[in-house]
Amino acid sequence: MRYPATKLPKVGTTIFTVMSQLALEHKAINLSQGFPDFDGPSSLLAGVGEYIASGANQYAPMAGMPVLREQIAAKVARLYCNPVSDQEVTVTSGATEAIFDAIAAVVRAGDEVIVFDPAYDSYEPAIALNGGKTVHLQLQPPSFHIDWQRLADAITNKTRLVIINSPHNPTGAVLSRADLDQLAEIVRDTDILLLADEVYEHIVFDGRVHHSFHTHPELYERSFVISSFGKTYHTTGWKIGYCVAPVPLTAEFRKVHQYVTFCTSTPMQLALADVLRDHPEHAEQLPQFYQQKRDQFLQLMQGSKFQMQPAEGTYFQLADYSTLSDLSDQAFCQWLIREAGVAAIPVSVFCETPPEMRLVRFCFAKGTATLEQAAQRLRAL
Repeated sequence: MRYPATKLPKVGTTIFTVMSQLALEHKAINLSQGFPDFDGPSSLLAGVGEYIASGANQYAPMAGMPVLREQIAAKVARLYCNPVSDQEVTVTSGATEAIFDAIAAVVRAGDEVIVFDPAYDSYEPAIALNGGKTVHLQLQPPSFHIDWQRLADAITNKTRLVIINSPHNPTGAVLSRADLDQLAEIVRDTDILLLADEVYEHIVFDGRVHHSFHTHPELYERSFVISSFGKTYHTTGWKIGYCVAPVPLTAEFRKVHQYVTFCTSTPMQLALADVLRDHPEHAEQLPQFYQQKRDQFLQLMQGSKFQMQPAEGTYFQLADYSTLSDLSDQAFCQWLIREAGVAAIPVSVFCETPPEMRLVRFCFAKGTATLEQAAQRLRAL
């Protein structure tokens, strides 16, 4: 028989899988894929076990457990002064599912979606599968902040959606309040929708504030705001995220969500609701927790040949390796695993056009011993 042509001709195995597999094969320290090597809060882990033992093991409601949606709404109101209702909250099986659902809900054949490179690698495949065209705007190093005039110039009558990621993976850049105001001015007299990827919302450094789209009513009325419990509670393997959006957008979002995963793990949702209610300090302490790890990693890397400008947020740190090698970043990352026993992610995989700088991304969401051992190997190059 003749098999149909692929719908995703540009897509192979994701770089995160590739690099993690190479790290395993070479017994390398894995600073590539973005996951902590430590567990989430003990009360959260114990809560899941208790709910499993008590019989909370059947399907959750499609939109999420009501108690969790209520706690998410309360959190949004408390932190961002946006009085959303639980009817605007949908729990998903990871933020990546939420991103796909939002794109599928509103992007039609021929629509254009603007993304900023380096961009998380799930955006473009989701756009392509729904018949859209991805328009790439390159962020410029070293700051990687958005050029709003370039965005205004890129908008056409086909622009359906703009995807904004802050704090930004992989660069660590963080939007300011002035950035939100400029975006609002650009989209004000249009029907353009927004997807705010805010999965690192609680991980910002040096006294910065995360300016969520929730804090800007004019932006929120046209936005899907997406976050991740995995990033906040060090439980990336649970794959639990959520989307908050105005009721009309939530209605369309749920039409897709119910046929993608339908619902998400019941005992985990219940345990997360308890932690949100009983331990709000966890999220409030994350900036300091991860800034200490960022600063520790930067200190440990002093004396290496890598050049690094401290990340503004996320748990990733970019590193310029140009004094070390002329290899492409993908070839360099493979060399780094073989020669130094440390895995990183090449930044070019996040871009339609590779950046001029030679950059790789390290994840510093690791214990002290892991960071010390990795830095020792990297300093020896």
